[in-house]
Amino acid sequence: MMDDTDRTLLAELQRDATQSYAALGAAVGLSAGAAHERVRKLKERGIIRRTTVEVDPAAVGAGVLSFVLVESKAWMGEAATRKAFAAIPEVQEAHIVAGAASVMLKVRTGTTEQLQDVLRRVFAVKGVSGTQTVMSLETMFERSVHCGHPGPVGAPG
Repeated sequence: MMDDTDRTLLAELQRDATQSYAALGAAVGLSAGAAHERVRKLKERGIIRRTTVEVDPAAVGAGVLSFVLVESKAWMGEAATRKAFAAIPEVQEAHIVAGAASVMLKVRTGTTEQLQDVLRRVFAVKGVSGTQTVMSLETMFERSVHCGHPGPVGAPG
């Protein structure tokens, strides 16, 4: 179970994962060593999956964002299907979904021509019977998972 200190640590790390343990500790009223130990335990428990940087997709030639609904007549949740979608580098995420489609893919490419190539590779995956693609014209906002504690430790929330 997480407490308010853990939640605040997570919020601080999501805001800036490059902070020192001293700064993290100061934000929650702990020493640097105690903050480091808390973060280590959050990693050990799998609550913190990884630490990464956020890259501007357009700046690296991947400004075309699309969501591809994959249709199939069979179950698409098998390991081979996961491996096939994961082998397409432009596919950033793959989700098994309920509804008319079986899987939803988040795809980033540099051009619509590259998107067409990705769609050809998606169609080559065993079991795929069709796709519907929605291209994003603009991302209004993106949000990380909220850790359930919006303010400092002890603040009403």
